[in-house]
Amino acid sequence: MAVSQAIGFIRPDWPAPAHVQAVVTTRQGGVSKSDYAGLNLATHVGDQQAAVNANRKLLQASLGLAAEPCWLNQVHGTDVVRADELQAPADADAAITAVSDVVCAVLTADCLPVLLTDTEGQSVAAVHAGWRGMCAGVIENTVSAFRSEGIAAERILAWLGPAIGPDVYEVDVPVRDAMLATSPACTAAFHDSRPAHWYLDLYAAARLRLAALGIDRVYGGGFCTYSEERFFSHRRKAPCGRQASLIWISA
Repeated sequence: MAVSQAIGFIRPDWPAPAHVQAVVTTRQGGVSKSDYAGLNLATHVGDQQAAVNANRKLLQASLGLAAEPCWLNQVHGTDVVRADELQAPADADAAITAVSDVVCAVLTADCLPVLLTDTEGQSVAAVHAGWRGMCAGVIENTVSAFRSEGIAAERILAWLGPAIGPDVYEVDVPVRDAMLATSPACTAAFHDSRPAHWYLDLYAAARLRLAALGIDRVYGGGFCTYSEERFFSHRRKAPCGRQASLIWISA
């Protein structure tokens, strides 16, 4: 399979320690075709397995990774796993590690990826935070994992990666009710659409939940996977591929 073009990356603009590396892929590059055209990194969306394998090898080589990223079977839940202990993909929506060269990764195509580290770069984590996982507490559980390692909230840095934007992400009453039931402050993340529908700002919702945990150093946001063709977007066109958000501690 011929590579169509060089891989496109986004590198977070945040004050993480120099030994903390983070990258988000785009559709640019890769060998996938048709609905998955470009750098699809997901095995569960209907793309050819050989194409996904080739894309993942290309990703690893392009970033000079010592090992393949620790992929997850994402289920819109709240489980947080230790990436350095995984022998195979686990059913989880967040991964954390303090081990060098172990790459935490989440796949998205409208849901919000959240990357976390601390001011010393002791640990790193990647979180898949769609509205379901956010309601269920995946962000809170990941922050709890940092705290279990003795890392206080005021030392945590967060970066919000590409997600569907606040001007196009329309949701209905059940979604709004679920969000407000677990975080009443999230009313500020909604604005009116048509009757019984609202636009949801996932970035604002995440910032509000992080603030409630004592985390105010939050960066990123401002992307829109739906509006920007460089990203896969399930709402714009399904089926589609997935981009990856990756974070690791370099040796």
